[in-house]
Amino acid sequence: MYAYTTSSISAPSQSAQPSLPAAFDAAPLQPVSFFPAGAEIYAQGEKAGTFYQVEFGAVRIYRLLADGRRQISAFHLAGETFGFEAGTTHHFFAEAINATAIRTFRFAAGADMSDRLLPLALKGLTRAQEHLLVLGRQNAIERIAAFLVDMAERQGGLRQVELPMSRMDIGDYLGLTIETVSRVFTRLKDKGVIRLPSLRSIEIVKHDALHAMSE
Repeated sequence: MYAYTTSSISAPSQSAQPSLPAAFDAAPLQPVSFFPAGAEIYAQGEKAGTFYQVEFGAVRIYRLLADGRRQISAFHLAGETFGFEAGTTHHFFAEAINATAIRTFRFAAGADMSDRLLPLALKGLTRAQEHLLVLGRQNAIERIAAFLVDMAERQGGLRQVELPMSRMDIGDYLGLTIETVSRVFTRLKDKGVIRLPSLRSIEIVKHDALHAMSE
């Protein structure tokens, strides 16, 4: 894996979940750690028990399959949390997509955090179920449309949506090839549903049409 190191920096929180620190008042607040693009935050099989919040940047959660392919199970953006595990070890890899700052929450030994972790665990379960529903759709346009609608909602419903992940990342998340992802983006642009100001951002021109494609 990647041989990057991290360093602590002072950075203001851009959290979309301002109540999180209060909910974790039993966990000592740690300095923000900086991860360059491609740096591993934790690996599959490593000891779990630490919780993470994205201060800025983006994180991909993935697993390597037996044949060497990569399956991305989730993306986490600024203000979102990740790292919760039912067991004592991580079942996936977590990696910074771009320059990313992470705040870590470590719990005191023997602390009962179940009532505080449950809402976050249920939210994560809901996202996982929604992802499975997207993967169950045979139409590549439906998958891409659902992904773009989700990204827009997670960024406050803005018309212009930033996509920190690559087309290959999106393909590994949706079970599509990079060629199919690029082709669908071009098709949506040609239909006037979206504009592509840059490689890593889209402008949603016809939100209702995009939403209808995602259902």
